[in-house]
Amino acid sequence: MLTDRQRREAAELLRSAERGATPIAPLTGSFPGIDTEDAYEIQLVNIRHRVAAGAEVRGHKVGLSSPVMQRMMGVDEPDYGHLLHDMELRPHVPVPVARYCRPRVEVEVGFVLGDDLPGGTCSPADVLAATERVVPALELIDSRIRDWRITIADTIADNASSAGYVLGAGRDPRELDLRAIEARLTSDGELLAAGRSDAVLGDPAASVAWLARTVARFGVPLRKGHVVLPGSCTRAVDVTPGATFTAEFTGLGSVSLSFT
Repeated sequence: MLTDRQRREAAELLRSAERGATPIAPLTGSFPGIDTEDAYEIQLVNIRHRVAAGAEVRGHKVGLSSPVMQRMMGVDEPDYGHLLHDMELRPHVPVPVARYCRPRVEVEVGFVLGDDLPGGTCSPADVLAATERVVPALELIDSRIRDWRITIADTIADNASSAGYVLGAGRDPRELDLRAIEARLTSDGELLAAGRSDAVLGDPAASVAWLARTVARFGVPLRKGHVVLPGSCTRAVDVTPGATFTAEFTGLGSVSLSFT
């Protein structure tokens, strides 16, 4: 467990790393004893800092939603981070790679809420009832920790390694089997990764319900209009300048993102 002063110091290190696109050493080495409670508090220090500077919370992302990633991190549940308005990217506006430390893209079935979600009792059925549309999405992830040498505490403190997101048009979730959406990630016609939506806790709606129950413990609601990225259907792929990535989903459509 860290002191409040150490948490603020860790948060400032991450802010500086993000501002300068210059990664830092793992927090677990610089702050021995850091645990997940410390990490979420560090994340919140930086979210409050950005909100005070004018940013708006637009939703949340879930990370470590696959059993493989949980085993790799030595945890038995996902983690989460915040999505801010200035993290939203546009399909037709190229993104400068130099803005980030070591960015990657992930393929996700995103949720746009048409109503508030219940908190501690939220179920997948509640998620479907409250969702206005599900959307093809690409999440841009980045680690402010050098060479992605992260533990669970490092990634949570670093806003679950989130950096940006882009959304497509989407559909009513009741028109789809959300557990059986095939997903493909291509670049210039080359298949880079493929997966299925049930890689996300067996059902991406279950991931959103987990998030609603988890953040409710901290008095945080998931509101109408919020975006939730429930976790990746595929492995993450490194970004390179000049590349255009397209995520395609059966029955849901596609979304693209280019980099300079």
